[in-house]
Amino acid sequence: MDLEFIKMSVPVLTQGAIVTIELTVLTLIFGTIIGIIGALFKTSKYKVLNLIASFYTWIIRGTPMLLQIFIIYFGLPSIGIEMEAMTAGVLALSINCGAYMTEIIRGGIQSVDKGQFEASKTLGLSYGQTMMHVIIPQTIRIILPSVGNEFITINKDTSIVSTITLVELMRSSQVIASSSFRAMETYLLAGVFYLAMTTVLTLLFSLIEKKVSVY
Repeated sequence: MDLEFIKMSVPVLTQGAIVTIELTVLTLIFGTIIGIIGALFKTSKYKVLNLIASFYTWIIRGTPMLLQIFIIYFGLPSIGIEMEAMTAGVLALSINCGAYMTEIIRGGIQSVDKGQFEASKTLGLSYGQTMMHVIIPQTIRIILPSVGNEFITINKDTSIVSTITLVELMRSSQVIASSSFRAMETYLLAGVFYLAMTTVLTLLFSLIEKKVSVY
């Protein structure tokens, strides 16, 4: 691997890494929102909401993410719904992330002692107040390691959207490799970028866990 090739490749891969970061951030935001709603549905006393959330997680966790992306990007246009690659990628990744976040958050909520629900009810707190002030703060501490792992996984899984022509880090490396015929060097460089991003996420969550543990 010579320096000239690295100088040529790094700017292109950096542009791809920026798109990957955008995908990751948007997916984490929307996926977390979906996960919170799904977890509240699954822990709800209303069976209809429970069934909806259970069906959603069953479908998404039981099918490959690649298939979900293809259905959204290539399948939906057949019924008149078209979207750009970026939109389709964020939608597919968020729906997939949301299913796993639903189970992570549900597990965290259910791990909190039931006596705290009863104590909150005795104190006159509503369900919403109980969740916001009593259950959720404890749930966050419980689920942080699992959430961190999910976020790191999503960062790497963004590479799948290269299959729908979205030029993120993986797609950028494929373009360089095919034009330069230097696959090994190109993919090793891409690996360095992925390692850098996942390392930052790992350190960030380690700091958050330490901060939360203080309280």
